[in-house]
Amino acid sequence: MSMDPMNRETVLFERRDGVALLTLNRPEKRNAFNDRQYDDLAGALSEARADEAIKVAVITGAAGAFSAGQDLGEMGAPPEHDDGQPHGFLPFVDELSTFDLPLIAAVNGVAVGIGLTMLLHCDLVYVAHSARLRAPFVSLGLVPEAGSSLLFQSIVGPQAAAELLYTTGWIDAERAVAIGLAAAAFPDDELLERTLERASQIAAQPRAALRSTKQLLLDVRSEALTAARQRENPAMAQLIGSPANVEAIRAFREKRPADFSGL
Repeated sequence: MSMDPMNRETVLFERRDGVALLTLNRPEKRNAFNDRQYDDLAGALSEARADEAIKVAVITGAAGAFSAGQDLGEMGAPPEHDDGQPHGFLPFVDELSTFDLPLIAAVNGVAVGIGLTMLLHCDLVYVAHSARLRAPFVSLGLVPEAGSSLLFQSIVGPQAAAELLYTTGWIDAERAVAIGLAAAAFPDDELLERTLERASQIAAQPRAALRSTKQLLLDVRSEALTAARQRENPAMAQLIGSPANVEAIRAFREKRPADFSGL
C-alpha cells in the first residue's frame, strides 16, 4: 500500500493493490463538506479513474464519522477561488455521478445530507452497526439534491422515499439494510476491513470489464438522473434564503429547534 504524495487537504488518498481508499478528513467538523472538500473529493475521484492501476474506489470518513453533510457554518462564506472555474457542490456531483469504476462506501457513524445522498451514487454501501443516516432537506426549508429525488425512489421505493424525505428522521443501520440503502452492516471495528475485503475481490477482476459494466449501469439512468438534477437545482436555488431556510440555519447556529409557525 502507499499514500499519495499529493494528498489533498480534506481527502486522504491511499492506494492498496488496485483499490483507491479515499478518506474524508475534516474530523473537527465530522467531515462536513465545504467547497474545499467538494473539490478535493472530486479531484481524488478523477485521479482514481485516470490511474490504470486502480480498479475500484472506497470512500470512508475519518474519526468515527462518514459526513455530517453540508457545513452550515460556512454557508454564505465568500468563495475561496477566483479563477473562473466551477467549484464546490455541482462539479463534485458531476464527477460522482459519472465515475466509471466500481465505487464503494464504508459508512462509519453519521451520514447526513450530502453524506447520505452521495451514497445513492455508490455501487455498494456498507454501514457500521452504529451508523445513522438522515435526509434533513425539508427540515432546512430545502428540497432533495444530487438527483436524490429520483434515486431514493428507485432504490428504496416511493413509500420509504417519501417517509425519509418528509419526516427527515434518522435511519439506523438495520433499517438502512432493510430498505436497500446498504448492502450489509458490520461491527464498527470490522467495517473498513470487511469493506476492503469486498473491494479486493472486485480488484481481482479485469479493469476493462469492470469499467464497461459500470458504464452500462450508469447509462441505464443517465438521462433520468440529468433531468432530476435539472429539476432539483432551480428548486433548491429558489428556496435557499427563503424564510424557512433562514430560520432553520439560525436555529442550527443558536442550537435550538427551528420554529416554522406560519411557514
